[in-house]
Amino acid sequence: MQQNKIDIKALKQNQEFLKNLELLEEEMREQNSIAKGYQVLDAKLLLEADEEEINDLFTFIVNNAFDTLADNLTQHKGFSMTNPEELATARAIYEHGIQRYSENDIKGAKEIFLVLHHTIEDDELKDSMMIHACAVMAGHSFEDFIQNLVDTKGYDELDPTAFFIKSFTQPNDILLTMFKNYVKVGKEALKVLEKS
Repeated sequence: MQQNKIDIKALKQNQEFLKNLELLEEEMREQNSIAKGYQVLDAKLLLEADEEEINDLFTFIVNNAFDTLADNLTQHKGFSMTNPEELATARAIYEHGIQRYSENDIKGAKEIFLVLHHTIEDDELKDSMMIHACAVMAGHSFEDFIQNLVDTKGYDELDPTAFFIKSFTQPNDILLTMFKNYVKVGKEALKVLEKS
């Protein structure tokens, strides 16, 4: 099977590509665009940019995502998964939540997954975020969650929401029923967002 191999060395010397990447990064900063931030990040990772540049992009993406989240919460606005910018914002928050979970920050991970459950406008992803939050509350370690609850083969790389874990070893409704006590706790915690 022939793979389309990207010639990294040629890209690093392709002035047009590098100029376009520079313009994209300028647009990203001018527009505070998280979607463009991910495009720049992907290109810089491909070009094996130095760690400082990569960290700077991660910081830009995460900070802007949380600023947008704060605005959305005060305006009672959700994230549409059909809008590339809103999808990228939710993805950045989700990836931060997964990082918190993998670093055993139980409180931080639970709060992020619950807020995503509250703000994502997609029923399957909403349920998935509640399952994430319940797994955290039930004391599943990140490794245990991945090994025992996640269907690691059940994702479609062409799906724009493939960055989110949403395929599990059991159907969502069964997991939500199993976790019903935690779902109740989670919904109780979210009431504060509905009132504010």
